[in-house]
This record gives sequence, structure tokens and C-alpha cells, in this order.
Amino acid sequence: MTATLKARPGNRTQLGATVHDDGVNFAVASTIADSVDLCLFDDSGTETRFELDQYDAGTWHGFVPGISAGQAYGFRVHGPFEPARGLRCNPSKLLLDPYARAIVGTVDFNEALLGGDDTDSAPFVPRSLAVGRDYDWEGDTQLHHRSVDSVIYEVHVKGFTARHPDIPPELRGTYAGLAHPVAVEYLRDLGVTAVELLPVHESVPERCLVGHGLTNYWGYNTIGFFAPHQGYSAAVRAGHGPDGQVNEFKDMVKALHRAGIEVILDVVYNHTAEGGADGPTLSFRGLDNGMYYRLVPDDPSVYYDTTGTGNSLNAGNPYTLRLIMDSLRYWMSEMHVDGFRFDLAATLGREGDNRFDQLSAFFEIVAQDPEIGQAKLIAEPWDVGQADSYDLGRFPADWREWNGRYRDYMRDFWRSKDVGVAEFATRFGGSSDLYGAARRRPTSSVNLITVHDGFTLRDLVSYDDKHNEANGESNRDGTSDNRSWNCGAEGPTDDPAVSELRGRQQRAMLSTLLLSFGIPLLLGGDEIGRTQGGNNNAYCQDNEISWFDWEGTDQPLRGYVKRLLALRRSHPVFRRKRFLTGAESADLGWYSCAGTTVTEEQWADPSMHAIAVYLDGADAPDEADDGTPLLDDDFLILVNGYWEEVTFTLPQVRAGAQTWFVELDSYDVAVSAAREFPRHTGDQVAARPRSVRVLRAPRPES
Repeated sequence: MTATLKARPGNRTQLGATVHDDGVNFAVASTIADSVDLCLFDDSGTETRFELDQYDAGTWHGFVPGISAGQAYGFRVHGPFEPARGLRCNPSKLLLDPYARAIVGTVDFNEALLGGDDTDSAPFVPRSLAVGRDYDWEGDTQLHHRSVDSVIYEVHVKGFTARHPDIPPELRGTYAGLAHPVAVEYLRDLGVTAVELLPVHESVPERCLVGHGLTNYWGYNTIGFFAPHQGYSAAVRAGHGPDGQVNEFKDMVKALHRAGIEVILDVVYNHTAEGGADGPTLSFRGLDNGMYYRLVPDDPSVYYDTTGTGNSLNAGNPYTLRLIMDSLRYWMSEMHVDGFRFDLAATLGREGDNRFDQLSAFFEIVAQDPEIGQAKLIAEPWDVGQADSYDLGRFPADWREWNGRYRDYMRDFWRSKDVGVAEFATRFGGSSDLYGAARRRPTSSVNLITVHDGFTLRDLVSYDDKHNEANGESNRDGTSDNRSWNCGAEGPTDDPAVSELRGRQQRAMLSTLLLSFGIPLLLGGDEIGRTQGGNNNAYCQDNEISWFDWEGTDQPLRGYVKRLLALRRSHPVFRRKRFLTGAESADLGWYSCAGTTVTEEQWADPSMHAIAVYLDGADAPDEADDGTPLLDDDFLILVNGYWEEVTFTLPQVRAGAQTWFVELDSYDVAVSAAREFPRHTGDQVAARPRSVRVLRAPRPES
């Protein structure tokens, strides 16, 4: 039996393990524990226990002298084990620190992890690590790019570089790989302003996946909200210290910031890796089950699940809410990240009656926090299993939202469904129906056509149906509502006509995405034609299905995306700060193919597939540093979602005739002003099938 020593009194306000010159302070929250043991482990795995006998305001704390950064530890909690009452304490289960800054080791899914017996779980679970805070940021700070200037690139840390031939093998798939000059220069050259990283918090796979030889590649199964995932660390891989992932992550952030690229983290504060009642006891469940998780009031043995994972974090509890807020502050203050995308964010707005409320405790405290308030806050505005689970447009004013309506409509429009042009105009113009009435801006909408969850853009135009057989669920997983079109052949094809059509479809959708008002979100790899072989739920595929194929890069497509991003960056007319509608302002006009203003009947016509969008550069959409208005050129965008060529008559958009130059054409990437004669008001211009043609008129003289 392991002897238990007594720790010195500690500081309850320093939750987690705080390294001092003469030792380490430990503090952990549990309102139901009878006592808590701190367990220290040496390199051989020998365990030394210290009783944390100081209890104040829900926190157990103590100080252990003579230890330092790198110390491995865990907790054992003595207290009631009564699942029927929602109580699941068991000192036989070694628990991770919810505030651990780094974690070492993996989970071995032994029966010892599963509940109420007295089998010691220590041989089968990871350890928390004490981490020091010495690091030279060399003057680095958050970038705070304006939302109106932002272009977000969603990417997986590992998948981006796992197969990159110009990055050293020992760095591929790691934070150091993403920080490598080749990777950073690629992102800067492409023209994005931020990377949105799929979850980097320490996570563990589900037991069922491990049994099938798979893993949770995406990482939406968090177990450590302060710890960078050790699996993405070249330092950990090389054995360079037990907490090398922390400084390596900081190095990555610093390298991206030097290139002008913000770092946004996809965070999962809605559930944890412990799952439902039959899941492993790794941390929160054994510390204070009812504090950290939402339990069904009439039967606290059951977890309330609005996430589809078996549990939901109890964001209405003060201790859990503090955990979330402390985690957010840590990633901003200590790790210098610039923002957060909140997975299943609607769950964070649910409290007692389980209804979503933008005035919930979580949203209120975020709004009041002076540090977190400076971050980019992006919501996935839905969760699962609730009548109001789709809360698009209902988040607080300073939040941005993934716009699922934009995604769904643009997919339908570009496969020539009879959906009309009214919705196109609304989505292209920033979704004023969702945000205008609340006096929010177009940048409240994060526009997307594809993201990690679903088809890549290449697969969206290559498959009518999902092909998820590799996931081991007989193709039952993943959505069947893809709104995709294979352009005439399912999957790979040697037919040049089908291949050309697929290329045009990709360019048309990317043109729409990158020229719409709002914040564009580009799925990493869409710009080079990345495919997952039709897998629309590759969450468990840590292999070539998910990794970037750099040898198969579609260079012409990448070049076209660079042109689009350069156009957006150079012309503030595409980066509107406020809503403009054709009915209220001449600054944004909508015209039919005949060159006349779209009528009410045409807006209501579902068979209308083509529209011209006029953007007036004299609207002064931006200002110089001294407040002087920055005028822009005028633009006319000819949008043809029809499967045949459509002829547009160039409309009279301002007094006198205008001269229009062809800026780009999604149908033919070689088209440019240098190759085509200019056009004038009243001229007829052909828009090829399913294409976007952008015309520019130089700024009129003042």
C-alpha cells in the first residue's frame, strides 16, 4: 500500500500545477470529495502520494517543495460512488488535472477505467505534467486583423504537412511542420489572413475506434482544455523533454504571426472524451461528476446529451464556467492565439430549461471579459437533439457564425437547382435577413461552402453519394444530404469533358465564396483539388484519405484562388462593413440578363438562374488612417448558374456610359483584360454555363 504524505498548505486561486522556484502549487476543484490525494510519478513510474488536506471554496490545494517543471502527476479522489445520485468518486482511478498544461502518455482502454471497482487505473491512463512559463516571445502579440479583411483557412495541423515533400520528415504532421518556412510561405503566398486549426487540445480516441484500428483524427474528443495535443509535437516525438509540445506550439504561433497570419483554435467546450455513463473515468467524472456535466434532474445517473457524444459540459455551473474561461484566457495570454471557433456552440447557451439563450451565463461572462472580448469569437451555431438546435443568427452581437444557409443554398444554386436568385442575392450580400435587424454587420456571417465535416470541394463535384466504407460503419455514418453533383461520373474519371466541368464548378463556387460580403472560410486543400475519395466523414482517418496530397496539387486552381484573394484584398468594395440592399441604396444593384433592375416577379421566380451584381466603388467602403474616404473601382459580376450560356446586356448603372474591363472569368482562367476588348454600357456579354465573370470599370473622376 502506498504511503500518503501531507502537502504544505497551498494557494487555492492557482488552479492546476503552478511552478515556483522552490516547488509546485497544486489546486483542483471538487465540491463533493471527502479528500483528495496528489500522486507524483518518477521516471520509473513509482508513485508518491500527498494528501491535499486544505479545502477552501470548493478547491483542494497544497504545495510540494523540491519538485519542478516536468513533474508527472495525477489525482485520486475519495468520496461517494453512487451513480444513481450522479456521484462517481473512486480513489482507485487516477485522474488527469483539468488544468494540466501538458499531458504525457496515452489511454489503454482497460476495464479498470470503467467505474466502480477497486482496480487501479494508473497503469492505463496518461499523466498530467507541471509546466514552467519561461519563454521568449520576442515581442510577439496578437495581430487583431479587422474582421472585414479576414480570410480564414481551416486546416488540420497534422494533415497539412504529413506528406509534404519539402518539409523534413521529422517535422511532418507537427506544430514545427506548420511553422516551417515552406508551410508558412505557402499560406502567405495564397493570401489567407488566418488559420483555423482543427482541435489541438489534448484528446483521446473513442474505445470503439481503437478496437477497429482507427482513431479520432479530427480531435473532437477533448480531455485537456489547457494542453496542446502531444501527438502533434516533433519535440515529443523525438523525446526532447516531457512538455516539449508547449514551447513548440508557441514557436508555431510566433512564426505564423511574423507572416501576418492569425491563429484561431477550434475548441470543444461542449463535451469531453469521457462519454456517457459507460465511458472511461479519466478526469472530470471522478472529480465531481455533477459539477462538470449536465445530468438529467429526475435521473442523475443519466447524462444530458446535446452533443451526440454521451455527455454535455455543464456551462451553467460556476466552477465549470471558470474552467472554460480560464482555458480561453490561457490560450490568449500564454499561447498568444487570436481567436476561437466554438464547436456545437449552441450547447454553451443552454441552461436550466435547456433552451438556447444568448443571455446565458457563458455568453454574459464572455461579453464582460476585457481580454477574451478582443478575440475573434466564431460559433458553430447548432448542436443536436433539440427542437431549437439550429440557432443561426441568434448569437450575441460580437460573435461571428458559421453560415449553414449560405453553404446549402450556394451548393444548390451551382448545381442548377430551381432555387431562384433571391437567396443568392441575400447570401452574397452578407445575409442581412439573419443579421441586419439586430444591427449586426455582414462580417457576422462566416461564409462557407465546404468544411472539414463533409465533402471537400473536389468531392462535392465528383460524387453524388458518400463513400465512407473505410470508417467501418457500412457507410451509415456521415450525412446523406450533401447537395453534391458528380458532373456525370461517380468518382475518378478519364473523361476530359467531366474533368473540365468539375474544374469549372469548383472555380464558380470559389469565386462566389471569396467575393461575397462577410468572412470567407476556405477549407484547406480546396484550392489544390484535395480529395478524400468521397468520404464525407473522415473524422477517424489518420492516413492518406485525410492528408494533403502535395504531389497531386491542382496548380491552375491554386493560381485562380490566389487571383481571387488578391482581388478581394486590393478592392475594399468586396469587403463591406455594412449592409447594402438594392431597395435602399444604389451602391448595390441587381440586374437581369436584359440589363434592367430585377423585378418582384423575377425575385420570386425559382427558374431564374442568372443575375448581374453591381458594386459601386464610390460608396467609400473604407477609410485611410487619416479618415479620408478610399474610393474604389466599380464592379459588375455576371453570375450564371444555368447549364447553358446566357447573354447579359450591360446595364446603365450611373450617368453616362461606362467602360468595363474583364477582370476574371471562372469558366476560363486565361481570360483577362489584356486578352479581351473592353465592353461598354449597352453591350452584350456572354456568360458561359455555370460561371462567374467579373468586370471592372475604373473609378470615375470625382
